[in-house]
Amino acid sequence: MVTLKDFFSFKNNRFFWLNIIGMVVAIVVIVYGTLWGLDIYTHHGESYVVPNIKNKELSQAQILLNQQSMQGVVIDSNYVKELPAGIVLDQTPAGGMRVKKGRTIYLTINTNEVPRVKIPDVIDNSSMRQAAAKLKAMGFRLTEPEMVAGEQDWVYGIKYRGRSLKAGDKVPSEALLTLCIGSTQMRDSLSMDSLNMQIEMDAAGEEAPTVDDSWF
Repeated sequence: MVTLKDFFSFKNNRFFWLNIIGMVVAIVVIVYGTLWGLDIYTHHGESYVVPNIKNKELSQAQILLNQQSMQGVVIDSNYVKELPAGIVLDQTPAGGMRVKKGRTIYLTINTNEVPRVKIPDVIDNSSMRQAAAKLKAMGFRLTEPEMVAGEQDWVYGIKYRGRSLKAGDKVPSEALLTLCIGSTQMRDSLSMDSLNMQIEMDAAGEEAPTVDDSWF
């Protein structure tokens, strides 16, 4: 009968214990080998400082990133009137951060395309003061208003470069717009002109009196 002491005895179960030792050694080698391989693959402990490329031209920014084993990818664009097109406006990760080799830096650049903005629903829906405040808040500029016959200070239309607009039309931001504003004086004047014209037409339509030539 094999006792517990005999079972754990290296002398009596040498082959068993050699297998156990071999398995432990193999596991240790596999674990450390895997960790070592991961360190090499992921460049563990190796990092590069992201250069600050804001306000730099895109081609120059790409050169700086390549020097640090990084690459830049443009993912968005904005319009800043004061800056030239192609300038880097933002970057992720930010300059000064440490990243792995080959990291992609996401860029937002300035575009030369002026964004287009929808005309709000102010036509025949608001006073001149309300419409002007809303349009200026959206970045539009306004010319001297064009007066039309109608209720005083009421917005009857919006024009851009002589073209009449409607709510929802898109025009460039900072566009120069003209408000068509109602004027009771013009309305009254037009009413009087129409009345005078009608009187003249009625007078012209009356038959001229005839003269009997038999008396002469």
